[in-house]
Amino acid sequence: MHKSAPEQAVTPLHDLSAVDLVAGFRARQFSPSEVLEDVLAHVATWEPHLKALYALDRDGARAVAKASTERWQNGEPTGLLDGVPVTIKDNIATRGVPVPLGAASTPLVPATADAPPAARLREAGAVIFSKTTMPDYGMLSSGLSSFHPLTRNPWDLSKNPGGSSSGAGAAGAAGYGPLHLGTDIGGSVRLPACWCGLVALKPSLGRIPIDPPYVGRVAGPMTRTVDDAALMMAVLSKPDRRDGMSLPPNDINWKALDKSPRKLRIGLMLDLGVGQALERDVREVAVKAAKAFEAAGAVVTEVSGVLTREMLDGLDNFWRARMWDDLSKLTPAVRVKALPYIHSWAERGAKLSGVDVVRGFNATMAIRAAAAKLFADIDYVVSPVSPVVKFAAELAAPINDPDRPFEHICYTVPWNMAENPAISINGGYDKTGFPIGVQIVGRRFDDIGVLGMAKAFEGLRVPQKPWPKPPK
Repeated sequence: MHKSAPEQAVTPLHDLSAVDLVAGFRARQFSPSEVLEDVLAHVATWEPHLKALYALDRDGARAVAKASTERWQNGEPTGLLDGVPVTIKDNIATRGVPVPLGAASTPLVPATADAPPAARLREAGAVIFSKTTMPDYGMLSSGLSSFHPLTRNPWDLSKNPGGSSSGAGAAGAAGYGPLHLGTDIGGSVRLPACWCGLVALKPSLGRIPIDPPYVGRVAGPMTRTVDDAALMMAVLSKPDRRDGMSLPPNDINWKALDKSPRKLRIGLMLDLGVGQALERDVREVAVKAAKAFEAAGAVVTEVSGVLTREMLDGLDNFWRARMWDDLSKLTPAVRVKALPYIHSWAERGAKLSGVDVVRGFNATMAIRAAAAKLFADIDYVVSPVSPVVKFAAELAAPINDPDRPFEHICYTVPWNMAENPAISINGGYDKTGFPIGVQIVGRRFDDIGVLGMAKAFEGLRVPQKPWPKPPK
């Protein structure tokens, strides 16, 4: 069995990476069924405190794991992830399971088919044992939901795991197996990864086919290691014709993560001039990351942000109107079941003019142009993920004001609109030991380069603290 340095203690099965699990299955050190039982037992100790899961399916997962165990015994694994436990976010359809979108105002109708990312994971032999929680309609960076119980952060149960991939973030940090799938339209895999100490890739738009597709909306892996994120990408990036915005199939070698920062031009992006003020601990972690790359031979220069107040307010107006369009189709009795924060935020979209909304949507084009100009002169951007270290579990957002909903996403949202790949990876901790993420952004379509830079950073960053343990 896998030994972990430096103490040489045996690593529990639920804490092993997907790469190590597959190697263990191949060497017949343990079986998919044994791994699943260990994960489920670990989930049982954590879940009363975290509330990260939705539609946990123990029996269905056991049947899939049993079939996988038999395939490995016969030396006939079906795909890259055969037997590896996986969770999938509520809003990614899985056959037979309702898709509540985190909102009590959504009718519960079982999905008729797997969405593309779920289909790819299932085809690769992954053991999908549960969905994970999210806030209403994915429009909060929080574990607060009108449908799901409040999801908490395993590093500190009084704190928020972030969102909208809130359950995925909490599950990844708590050791609910190695692989978790989230979605991101403004920071929704990267923010929970930042606040939960994980790796999360927001790929280039279209790299992972998704259904329903939307401007800036992607699915992305949330894992503890860069190698596991790359392994998931090898599966998730396979083509699916349901996504009219998906990229042409590309023969990317997702294992080719060896990348030297030497002579690369890195822009360190700190003060944006818009959004929440950058907290000192977050700044220090981002600066340390840039200095680590510089010591490894990169050329680092400080760069300005690409987002302006006008762009952020434009996105806010556009998204309010879009959300109100959805809510306005519901009866008043159903509509009020949505989270009051979301209802209050969206309702103001009804008062916007058509010109206001179009001007807001046009912010996406302005952001894209600004990002392209920036990347004409640099290879990668290093920045904070969130301006704040942490915030209370019960809040909808760090500021918690529906009039100012997006002040904390100014480091993340530009890359959704510009379609650049961006990864969150843990860079350090505050004085209480709470994780602080660093973001690495690359040019459009350079997903493998961003993963390579994150892999290099794994070897350059400060020593990592042990993962949190369930309360006694």
